[in-house]
Amino acid sequence: MIQLAFYGKGGIGKSTTVSNLAAALAERGQRVVQIGCDPKADSTMNLCHGQKMVTVMDMCRQVNDAFDLEDVVVRSESGVYCAETGGPLPGVGCAGRGVITALEKLTEKGLYEKLAPDVVLYDVLGDVVCGGFAMPMRKKYAQSVYILTSSEAMSIYAAANIAMAVDHFKARHYAKLGGFIFNRKQEGEKASAVQKLAADFHSTVVGTLADSERVRAADDVHRIVMETEPDSETAAAYRQLAETIYLRETGGESC
Repeated sequence: MIQLAFYGKGGIGKSTTVSNLAAALAERGQRVVQIGCDPKADSTMNLCHGQKMVTVMDMCRQVNDAFDLEDVVVRSESGVYCAETGGPLPGVGCAGRGVITALEKLTEKGLYEKLAPDVVLYDVLGDVVCGGFAMPMRKKYAQSVYILTSSEAMSIYAAANIAMAVDHFKARHYAKLGGFIFNRKQEGEKASAVQKLAADFHSTVVGTLADSERVRAADDVHRIVMETEPDSETAAAYRQLAETIYLRETGGESC
């Protein structure tokens, strides 16, 4: 089982990217789980065609422990198993602690044993890497962390902070830095700043995604490009990135 955590500054297109990667892997015959680790609980919304997921923390508040895995996991039309950790009520409690509680609860409910996934993707709030938001970096959950960034200064700054957190955990044998994904948010963005960032952390840029109206159009109708335009160059780019990451994580064994 491969477990990967995806981080990046808010608004960088992380959830859209992770959802399309999940669908691309499922298309290739992998059994894929996507877990949204953000109190907004919107990571899997496009996979679920706008359906608002019942989160793990919602269920914990409503019925304590009296729920089954099937109550918080939905299989999308693209074949991806979707779950959302959720978080505390606004202004109450610690969102990071909610992520910890929810991931532990999913483990207790047998997510990994019952679903037997080949790949688990954690979509994590990327502006904060303390406490519970660092949970997917830990060895128990993800083997590798992939960081999405554009070349914009604040995005690079957030990506560097996340990479430093991964580097800090290295001595504890937690997740390693898998690489950076350059997601162009505007036409004409240059890769040089992202390449320098990767070099600073002795890493690499594993893929580049172009600014695309197709992605925005799919987002507008709560869909993913892998569904709305599966034969497009944009969908092909997601398939290529999924293959690249899978090969890196399996030592060259194609999915």
